[in-house]
Amino acid sequence: MRWEARWRTGEGLLGLADPADWDAAFERGEDHLGTAVIGLALNCPLEEASPRIVRAMRLPDQEERGYACTAAGTAARLNRRLTPELFAALRAEGPGGPAGDAIGDTLTFVPFRDLPPWFKRRWVYVTVRGTLEHWWLRSVDAVQDGRRTLRGRRR
Repeated sequence: MRWEARWRTGEGLLGLADPADWDAAFERGEDHLGTAVIGLALNCPLEEASPRIVRAMRLPDQEERGYACTAAGTAARLNRRLTPELFAALRAEGPGGPAGDAIGDTLTFVPFRDLPPWFKRRWVYVTVRGTLEHWWLRSVDAVQDGRRTLRGRRR
């Protein structure tokens, strides 16, 4: 199957390994650019994929932007680092939108010492909040267990 047909159907784009093919499709205004940029994240060096991921994160189609965020998260998982441009693009998207999972992947897979300041603050926030939620849920479980025990003794 020729690449032109693949752009129309989206089939096989996760195997895309040539950034020049993505650039040409971007210039033509093809569909499935977000899906294809995941392929670049999987198959290309980070420095080659990064500018295309950032461009895909600015696409007008919300779904394709979500796929581009997935590509950023994939890049963080595979490379255990991101480029400054990708860090900036993820920060601009923020944790509440389509970049939420990619930000989580970044906080999980990129070493703390390699994170820029905003991501370090986010890591601290997420870690403290997760710890507090864990403690809260354990205390709720303990109270519920105590109630069940007391109810069982009354009968």
